[in-house]
Amino acid sequence: MTLRRLVSSGSPYEPVVGFSRAVRAGDRVFVAGTVAVMPEGADPPADAGDQARRCLEIIGAALAEAGAAFEDVVRTRIYLVDTADFEAVGRAHGEVFGDIRPACTVVTVAELVAPQYRVEIEADAAILLPPDAPA
Repeated sequence: MTLRRLVSSGSPYEPVVGFSRAVRAGDRVFVAGTVAVMPEGADPPADAGDQARRCLEIIGAALAEAGAAFEDVVRTRIYLVDTADFEAVGRAHGEVFGDIRPACTVVTVAELVAPQYRVEIEADAAILLPPDAPA
């Protein structure tokens, strides 16, 4: 039987929309699309790279709560509203994943959930045992 664990970010939209910030199912963790929501409702940074960094902070916290880490991430998906932001967002992604190098897809979309957001990021992780761990 695979255990399922829900991770909440406390967003008021979670119960309304019916989603979790992350779901752990066995050794897999799936982090929902994440925008640069700021503490206490502050506006997100205008720069897409800084927004991506905030997205990755939120994703890192969700992974940790689910018992995973950035090193366990095997796939990311990045949604941009402006393809011109690719380089800045890519640099932010590389700051976290440069040595990990998960599979990554980047797409440009017409819009995100609110006009102040320029980037949304998803992550999937597989928690693997270290090579020297007992089976």
